[in-house]
Amino acid sequence: MQDLLKEIRDCEVCKEHLPLGPRPIIEGVKDSKIILISQAPGRIVHETGIAWNDQSGKKLREWLDVDEKTFYNPSNFAVLPMGFCYPGKAKTGDLPPRKECAPLWHNQVFDKLKNVKLKILIGSYASKYYLPKSERKNLTQKVSNFEEFLPDYLPLPHPSPVNRFWRMKNPWFEESMIPEIQKIIKEIL
Repeated sequence: MQDLLKEIRDCEVCKEHLPLGPRPIIEGVKDSKIILISQAPGRIVHETGIAWNDQSGKKLREWLDVDEKTFYNPSNFAVLPMGFCYPGKAKTGDLPPRKECAPLWHNQVFDKLKNVKLKILIGSYASKYYLPKSERKNLTQKVSNFEEFLPDYLPLPHPSPVNRFWRMKNPWFEESMIPEIQKIIKEIL
């Protein structure tokens, strides 16, 4: 597993498309229980090299009801973005994740993981990639019907501050779904 992570961290497949250059962000060990499949690292994460080291990470830890020590223990959580490097800034938020990463690396990582209990799909890119044939066409439908995808997958909206409007339009998510998610996470950990 560590050899594969080193190979991924050395990847430069799409370096000409990355405004800050390559700095693949990935974490995990062979016995990671929960896999966080997200969009791509933001600028702050790129600069620090620490996954979820930003406001999105703070909100995600709040949703999961875990402290930093629990969250950053790779036996608990592996980090597997759809795009491993910061893709650059868009009009609102960041650009989409690079399309090269998931097909190139995800299956190789999953082959090394031996204790996965849950894959959390964070945001629409991960949800579309891993649940493409779902009758639930959009992310809101997938999130509100999350039980359909358990025990393998748990779709979530992205916890980015940019996504606060989605949370305002869908108060049921934090009011009723988050407590259910927290129970699931506690059972696994």
